Amino acid sequence: MVDTPAVPPPLPLLFTPLKLRSVTLRNRIVASPMCQYHSVDGGPGAWQMVNFGKFAVGGAALVFGEETAIEPHRRKTYQCAGLWNDDHVAAYRRINEFILEQGAVPAVQLGHAGGKGSCHGALRDFAPLTDAGTDAGTPPWICMAPSLREPPPAWPKMREMDASDIRRHMRHWKEATARAVDAGYQVLEIHGVHGYIIHQFLSPLTNRRRDGYGGSLENRMRFALEVAETVRAAWPDPLPLFFRVSAVDGRGGIWDIEDTVALATALKARGVDVIDCSSGGLSGTTAMPVVRRVPGYQVPFAEAVRQRTGCPTMAVGLITEAAQAEAILQAGQADLVALARELIWNPNWPAHAAVRMMGQDAYRLLPPEQSVRLIRREVIAAMPLNRTGAPASPGDEALSERI
Repeated sequence: MVDTPAVPPPLPLLFTPLKLRSVTLRNRIVASPMCQYHSVDGGPGAWQMVNFGKFAVGGAALVFGEETAIEPHRRKTYQCAGLWNDDHVAAYRRINEFILEQGAVPAVQLGHAGGKGSCHGALRDFAPLTDAGTDAGTPPWICMAPSLREPPPAWPKMREMDASDIRRHMRHWKEATARAVDAGYQVLEIHGVHGYIIHQFLSPLTNRRRDGYGGSLENRMRFALEVAETVRAAWPDPLPLFFRVSAVDGRGGIWDIEDTVALATALKARGVDVIDCSSGGLSGTTAMPVVRRVPGYQVPFAEAVRQRTGCPTMAVGLITEAAQAEAILQAGQADLVALARELIWNPNWPAHAAVRMMGQDAYRLLPPEQSVRLIRREVIAAMPLNRTGAPASPGDEALSERI
């Protein structure tokens, strides 16, 4: 009788590699962009190295830094990250080289806060910067917006972008993209979400322009599409480009999934490879309805865009369990799953998920200096013990002492 070799179980889709242009991700787990408010003059330091590096060590395939501003006064706070200065490049490159050494891919999310700026950081609940802060080196600045509200708010001070502002804005996107290339990023995402400048142009809540950038959906999409064209032209063709959208925002069809599908279709035609699906971010007379924050509450948006445009999508929003992430992928709702707060709580979530789903060999997702110790611990734990409670083999006892 001939023994039939055992057929290994199929690899979970969560741990199946994904190729996007020339970049291959080792699995489908993404560390989502998370603002840190630890930058100095826009540049990263030790905090960013440790914070983003640990996600790569923990087994994520794609590690985003934080939302990174293309201009110094187009970020939210003085502590926000930026890539407007050539001096930033070397510091980001050092972080990205470490991420690559761990087998992960470094990614950057570029953005412009528009009318959501000139404020303090998260620990001060984004309180407005005021003239009283001038002595402390934190004077307020004038924010750019697609159009002004009536009556204008007391804060932040805003100015409507004219044609020359828009041309200059595109130039800053181009320059920041070039710096991202120099810094060694392999994925770039355009921040078009959560009430920042691109989202403000998209929504009739904040876009009341009467020129070619306002009015119809086609006109309101023009700014976003020009940014995508500008970035795609400056971003190397072999490298993938992501775009993050607020898939729904506002009651009564202010911005709904139909609008997002139209935008995603146009973005795909311009060389965007993945649509990252979030929601919300603007306020106005038609307030955003409360969305119940149940696990995976934004996944249906990624599913709709994927099915109706054929463009790969990334799902985000209370994805906390490995089985949940696997089910999203198996159902064809998204191609990637992104975690944020869950990775803050457990940076080794990918490795833990791999071991639960595939057994102790999945420890190899961790760096070898760590995985070898964990695999040996499993081996020793499974050994029979002698009467003294030590491993039965003297050689194995010596091994256990070394580790």
